[in-house]
Amino acid sequence: MRRRVVVDASVLAAVAFAEASAEEWRPKLEGAEIYAPSLLRYEMANVARKHCRERPEKARDILAALDRALDPRFGIKFREPNQTDVVLLSTVTRLSPYDASYLYLAGFLGADLLTADQRLAKSSRPFAGDENGQYLDDGFDDEVVV
Repeated sequence: MRRRVVVDASVLAAVAFAEASAEEWRPKLEGAEIYAPSLLRYEMANVARKHCRERPEKARDILAALDRALDPRFGIKFREPNQTDVVLLSTVTRLSPYDASYLYLAGFLGADLLTADQRLAKSSRPFAGDENGQYLDDGFDDEVVV
């Protein structure tokens, strides 16, 4: 089984828009099964909008990079976390429900969470799996109680 990762916008944007930290993240994405909540699409659109405002002469390239990053052929598998569990996790961790969605999905899938957000990364440490990345069942039929 391939290594699973949940990617947030800080990482995908770095790679998609060739930001300074892209080379740090690219090897961590290569060969992995990549997952994210659909929220990632809107966060990426927001990042693209900011880049377009900062560099309007590059807007066409920025929008093309956005399309490539979210193209289904890129391989991101979008999964929706249980919203009730996200609220509970958000409350316990004091993360926003947006960030808690990534954390929940990583825990649910037994995946590594790739994020440049230090607060979110720190919150994921108690949920880290074993050396094989296994600690939760792979199915979406089971209910995970936080």
